[in-house]
Amino acid sequence: MTEVSYGVWDGIVFDNRDGASPFPASGFPELANVDDFDPKNRIRAFFGDRGFFIFDPTVSLVDALWRQMVEAADQSCGKCTPCRMGTVLVRDALDALRQGRPSPLGLAEIERLAEQMTATSMCGLGQTCASALLDALRGFRDVIEAEIARGPQPEQHGMAYMTAPCIEACPSRINVPRYIDYIRDGKPEHSLGVILQKYPMAATCGRVCVRFCEMACRRKFVDEAVGIKTLKRYVADQQTGSRALTFGRELIAQPLGADMRVAVVGAGPAGVSCAYHLLLHGYHVDILEAMGEAGGMAAIGIPSYRLPKSVLRKETDIITELGGRFLFNRALGRDFTIDDLFARGYRAVFLAIGCQQGIRLGVQDEDPSMPGYKSGIGFLLEVHDHVAGLKTVSLSGEVIVVGGGNVAMDCARSALRMGADKVHVVYRRTREDMPADSEEVEAAIAEGVVFHFLTNPVRIVSADGRITGVELATMRQTEPDRHGRRGVEAVPGTERVMPCVTLIAAIGQQVVKGALTADDGIAFDRWNCVAIDTFDLSTSRPGVFAGGDCASGPSTLIHAMANGLKAARSIDDWIQKGHTCFQARTRMRQILNDNKMLADDAVEVPVKPQYRVHHPELDPTVRKLMFEEVEQTISPEQAYREAKRCMRCYRTYSVITERAIPEGASP
Repeated sequence: MTEVSYGVWDGIVFDNRDGASPFPASGFPELANVDDFDPKNRIRAFFGDRGFFIFDPTVSLVDALWRQMVEAADQSCGKCTPCRMGTVLVRDALDALRQGRPSPLGLAEIERLAEQMTATSMCGLGQTCASALLDALRGFRDVIEAEIARGPQPEQHGMAYMTAPCIEACPSRINVPRYIDYIRDGKPEHSLGVILQKYPMAATCGRVCVRFCEMACRRKFVDEAVGIKTLKRYVADQQTGSRALTFGRELIAQPLGADMRVAVVGAGPAGVSCAYHLLLHGYHVDILEAMGEAGGMAAIGIPSYRLPKSVLRKETDIITELGGRFLFNRALGRDFTIDDLFARGYRAVFLAIGCQQGIRLGVQDEDPSMPGYKSGIGFLLEVHDHVAGLKTVSLSGEVIVVGGGNVAMDCARSALRMGADKVHVVYRRTREDMPADSEEVEAAIAEGVVFHFLTNPVRIVSADGRITGVELATMRQTEPDRHGRRGVEAVPGTERVMPCVTLIAAIGQQVVKGALTADDGIAFDRWNCVAIDTFDLSTSRPGVFAGGDCASGPSTLIHAMANGLKAARSIDDWIQKGHTCFQARTRMRQILNDNKMLADDAVEVPVKPQYRVHHPELDPTVRKLMFEEVEQTISPEQAYREAKRCMRCYRTYSVITERAIPEGASP
């Protein structure tokens, strides 16, 4: 790893310029993957909101600090004077100093102005953008004064990057504070535009997203996280009637020739997102889908009470409005192969075939063909067909759902709506360990679902060829392993039988067997998922990329859509340049993530507590009898109030590198 010459981090000064001064034993962060920014382009310095590190002592500190302040001034929203004016005044003063010109401000004045910005700015950008500057002035003023005395400083290479904890937590890296700003300004259509830069399914995501952004929201240190998902749904639901955004080929800046064709296999969130971005790039895209409708797991795996099918259909229709084609009832491995696609003239293929085959429980006397046994995904498909009027399905008696994820919650809540007398959820770990969204668990409990934690099936009980119950064992937690995770083990002698008419195994899904064969040239990993290079989503076959559940295993809708965007960029590179390109912003995110650069701490300035706005909901006693949407859209007044709770926790980061960093450089 590149050695640190000097710097300040979290208020701790590190100085090894003479090669002999040891760093403090405590407080020095473990820096990973910071030797090179891109291949053969050494990182010479790093600057952020918690301090800075100089790896090359020949770096011009004044020039580097100026670059940091240029980004802050460019990104300032201008709503408060300390940030709006302070960033510009400090930027211009540093610019004069680095060029060897007389500065309108001396170092003492720059320091006072930086302190004022930090103490009085209204949002995170102004409160933190001068942190590295203050650290440098207080810890290494001698370096700055020596540079000023030498005169004009040499031009340096590098880049700056503005982000926030919520942005980094989002797999699609949506600029959350920006789209919230537009809501606060009364411009929901501008807000939606920010989201549409990343994916087309805003209303869908606003209903079913698992909210990684809210988990990272620093407002939680004051009261509750901002309702980012709630605001996203509000923005999307405003697009109705004459106010609705329209999509058409006119949005494509540079349409490509008819031979620029790409095949997307699978019309789920990953496939739709990939097609959307490729279409906007001017490509001609066909989506081949095994089912008779678009949406994938969002269509068949998410019940209507969470995601009305009309909402999903409106968003998948964006593909046809942009000129793309859906080719339904075309299954990979049954109706065509990857060889067929290339033979038809497609330049590249994106595999987004999902995981639509259930996984068995692996217990004694398990027989998936036995009446009363259903897989989680199989049951949700039955529910989908029932609600769509394609066939009538009903339940009675007691139902046991095995699993602890969102699919298990959807199965349990749907079983009640399908007529079950009582629904039990059996999960082998504790409630705190459940991967399901906590709100989904609470909703299930409110509707009457009974949970059995630290409980695991060991045998299927049947009579006359039909399931009559499940033998369960009580589990107990074991001692934490070296990673701090506690396992579970069965408690001897605790076996008992719980009667049921229907058993739903919702412990996971896998890629449908037979969809891909050895002749396709696609390698699988040890989890039986399509093996990919995580950098560009390429597979073992040139020109074929893969993403979504088929490459990661069952995951979230937002992860799938993020994969679609990444795949579209990689496919564009592959077709236009013959290789996938380095992305500077992605590299910056890697540095921040690998080194945990974003501090998860309390707010710097006092904020008045104001608890979040919640969706209006149908009463549990009523909603459990029907598939009408449970959550309703908030009002414009509520949206404005919620948007005001955002603290705009922007941060600026920058690097100084040996060479220039062209966006889209060759790997």
